[in-house]
Amino acid sequence: MIQLRNVQKSYSRGGHTVLACAVDRLDIQAGEQVALIGRSGTGKTTLLHILAGILRPDQGEVTVVGQRLDRLGEAARDRHRGQHIGMVYQTFNLLQPFTALENVLLGALFGRGAGGDARARAEALLQQVGLGERMQHRPSELSVGQVQRVAICRALINDPELILMDEPLGNQDRATGGQVLDVLLELAARGGKTVVMVTHDPESATRMQRTVDLATLRPSLELASGGRS
Repeated sequence: MIQLRNVQKSYSRGGHTVLACAVDRLDIQAGEQVALIGRSGTGKTTLLHILAGILRPDQGEVTVVGQRLDRLGEAARDRHRGQHIGMVYQTFNLLQPFTALENVLLGALFGRGAGGDARARAEALLQQVGLGERMQHRPSELSVGQVQRVAICRALINDPELILMDEPLGNQDRATGGQVLDVLLELAARGGKTVVMVTHDPESATRMQRTVDLATLRPSLELASGGRS
């Protein structure tokens, strides 16, 4: 499902080059649920964006769902993400003028989920996460936990093989966040989907099948201070 070899990504800041992410080798099998952990500056979010095709590495091989993303241009990476990857963001990224149902349906516009049955699938997903009576509510009318459930449904609407999550529970209390993560992992397991989550929360990490500390992927490399987390 995921293979990384000798991957590096740097940024220019104030006339200096800052190494944001460096991974010698990472393999994640189809159907695995993996937590990526590490101190600030080890490149967790940068790595997640490389896996999503949002960023292209400066060097190295990145294979995700059978495609070498490091060989693709931006438009091709965007298409690949829409067809194969579901994203759950820390800040949710829901559009406030739209209802919960409409926000989920918007996800279908950018992938393979568009079609005559998109509405039925969106409604079914919202029912599964306990929002059957909240479909017509806007994000401002929902609790934090309910908003996150909408974001999960949007990530699943295109039936992706891979789900990527960036600190998805950072804005919730521990009890609510744990419940939301359990819902997502259950839905993912039913469909045999691969889940990769970036987290600072050790308890959230224990809910995953495997935990990978980015420091262990290249322990001999000292990341520059000020690197992106």
